[in-house]
Amino acid sequence: MFELSFAEENYLKAIYHLSADGKRQVNTNAIAERLETRPASVSDMIRKLSEKGVVTYVKYQGVNITEVGKKKALWVIRKHRLWEVFLVNKLNFHWDEVHDIAEQLEHIRSSLLISRLDEFLEFPKFDPHGDPIPNAEGIMSSNPMTILSELPIGKTAELVSMKDTGAVFLNYLDRTGLKIGSKINIVDKMEFDGSMEIMVDQDKTMSISKQVSDNLLVITE
Repeated sequence: MFELSFAEENYLKAIYHLSADGKRQVNTNAIAERLETRPASVSDMIRKLSEKGVVTYVKYQGVNITEVGKKKALWVIRKHRLWEVFLVNKLNFHWDEVHDIAEQLEHIRSSLLISRLDEFLEFPKFDPHGDPIPNAEGIMSSNPMTILSELPIGKTAELVSMKDTGAVFLNYLDRTGLKIGSKINIVDKMEFDGSMEIMVDQDKTMSISKQVSDNLLVITE
């Protein structure tokens, strides 16, 4: 099977995420914003990706990722998330330190190495941020996740992932004690600004803003 350059892999991964896992078209401006580059550069790359059959592009409509493109994108995502697990669980990196390193490691070509890495890590289904890890066939485990802000008073849920995985937000979660696996009970909701009072792990009560609760993904009990 043909290989993509590192830059092409980065573009394809961005398109996959922006397309909601291939379910919708993506415009070039969204890709440029995501990758912090110029729209003209995006247009050049889309032409190259189209020639390789991993995306299709219709002028004034947008970019669609093909089935071949999805497989390629999921392969890169699989490597990225496995390396994040390795860095956190085996090398004691913190969860806010691993993304940039995994961005470099995700371009390793060896499928045997990634297979051995998966086995060494005992076949994890989720990365340290709660994102699902594609298996060797590109299939991901899924949780019926809900945004915390949508839960009613009295509901209990488990924190399984977050929309924002940037270092600033992860550092904020560390300071509050919120982490993957935390049990959260909705104590109260403020009608004025949507902020919440929550109890975490039946241990401590805290207030969080709607901006925070909008970024926390949970499964309900």
